[in-house]
Amino acid sequence: MSRLDWIVLAVTLAGIITYGLYKSRTTKNLEGYFLSNRSMPWYLVLLSIMGTQASAITFLSAPGQAFTDGMRFVQYYLGLPIAMVVLCITFVPIFSKLKVFTAYEYLEQRFDIKTRTFTSFLFLLSRGLSTGISIYAPSIILSSLLGWDIFWTNIVMGGLLIIYTVSGGAKAVAYTQQLQLVIIFAGMFVAGYMIVHLLPEGVGFTDALKVSGAGGKLNVITTGFTPKGFDWKDRYNIVSGLIGGFFLALSYFGTDQSQVGRYLTAKNDTESKLGLLMNGLVKVPMQFLILLLGALLFTFYSFRQAPVYFDNATQQQAFATPYKAQLAAAEQSFNQAQSSYRYYVNAYTGNVLNAEQYKDSIAIAGKRVQEMRNGYKKLLQTALHKTDVSDTNYIFLRFVVDYLPKGMVGLLIAIIFLAAWGSIAAALNSLASCTMIDFHMRFSRKEQYDNTNIEQCEYDYKWSRLYTLGWGVFCIITAQFASSMGSLIEAVNVLGSLFYGVILGIFLVGFYMKRIKANAVFIAAVIGECLVITLFLLDRYEVIGLGFLWLNVAGAVAVVGLSLLLQPLLPGKAKTV
Repeated sequence: MSRLDWIVLAVTLAGIITYGLYKSRTTKNLEGYFLSNRSMPWYLVLLSIMGTQASAITFLSAPGQAFTDGMRFVQYYLGLPIAMVVLCITFVPIFSKLKVFTAYEYLEQRFDIKTRTFTSFLFLLSRGLSTGISIYAPSIILSSLLGWDIFWTNIVMGGLLIIYTVSGGAKAVAYTQQLQLVIIFAGMFVAGYMIVHLLPEGVGFTDALKVSGAGGKLNVITTGFTPKGFDWKDRYNIVSGLIGGFFLALSYFGTDQSQVGRYLTAKNDTESKLGLLMNGLVKVPMQFLILLLGALLFTFYSFRQAPVYFDNATQQQAFATPYKAQLAAAEQSFNQAQSSYRYYVNAYTGNVLNAEQYKDSIAIAGKRVQEMRNGYKKLLQTALHKTDVSDTNYIFLRFVVDYLPKGMVGLLIAIIFLAAWGSIAAALNSLASCTMIDFHMRFSRKEQYDNTNIEQCEYDYKWSRLYTLGWGVFCIITAQFASSMGSLIEAVNVLGSLFYGVILGIFLVGFYMKRIKANAVFIAAVIGECLVITLFLLDRYEVIGLGFLWLNVAGAVAVVGLSLLLQPLLPGKAKTV
């Protein structure tokens, strides 16, 4: 990067840290540290919800996902607007009425302590691991740009973030997310403009979409049905998006403390509902536009010589092995295949007679290019002893570094940092709140929380900050093991799907099945979690074919169904809230 890029990057990041520390002034008690004294208006709630969900993985990995697999990933979000409506009808009024700090407090009032503890533990495990992946995503950038060891870049990324998160709690998180999102959206818009601007003269936005469509990248809606019937292993289609996506969104926004904690900061339940409903309206178009960047990048590299592999650092390691000659030959073959592909693309977009006849040729030549790229990756895997060689997370980054003007590179890289910090800060705050409220306070002392007791408030505030720091260290350690997970945006969603369905099932039983008692739902949840992990392993080792979104449905249905079956066999008195 140029000196100007480093200045832009440093000033932007330093500004965010300073702003976060400035906004860290808050009431030094649990309600101030974790819930901003329940004082946030709906638009800050909305921005905080979006900032928590839209991590660096969204902006770093999603364009690469569309570049390689098309835009069908957007179907993953189709169930989200419906989930927001259900949340506003059921979840928000109950949480608001009970004045809870965490969603899991409700479960003790409805069932018992073991159900609350088990559910909170599942959340801590899933969110702690996925936050580690979120730290790893921006670390890729520093590692690639500076040649730093990924171990130290993870520590730098996590360490900078912890500074204002530990200091400020929920208030610092919410206000910094507001500023971060403004910068992020402006930068992504500029990136999209630059992709189209750098296309050959005479090729505009409409032509770019034509090329993306001919290459199969505008597959926004897919049914999942094949001549042999519905493909359950297909990860992204309208059926799995509406059903599996609904269950995942309902669990994530309704039972994951990293999101519940965002709308518990609202002034009242009306403000919470407005924030959630607006998120349902905004999220799908936002994700569509981010994926569209990847489709446009596909067009951009259809007119230019694309890299056979987008991760420079890994490629250089492979060239230091005895496979250097084979890799060079494979790259040359790829370049020749892409040259043929570019010929058809130019003919398709040029003012030639019967240009449409080249559309099929583009598909055939594009398939050949992809086969050559896949073959190159297999050779890389052999050279590097089966190291993960997915380069999806580097595609957008490579364009930014290679083609954007000075200053813009620093801004776009700062955007990825900011997106990471927004989601990670909220996650650390929620992890600390669950640890403090659901474990520390529940098991280490008997007296009730009293925000008028100054000595008790200072004690709780100190421990809350220590737990935030502790979870930050845990997530940095987790990030050290994230390098072999392939597409990060898929990895974090697969990880969530292992737990979200079961957590959702517990809450659904609590809300809608008043006759079910504690022992039945607890045993059902344990069995349901074992079932979900079993299904995941069977799919991973190709014993069955099941897309990860269906794990959310399976977990929720298992808990509800087993609770109904077990209840007649178990004693216990049902509680209502």
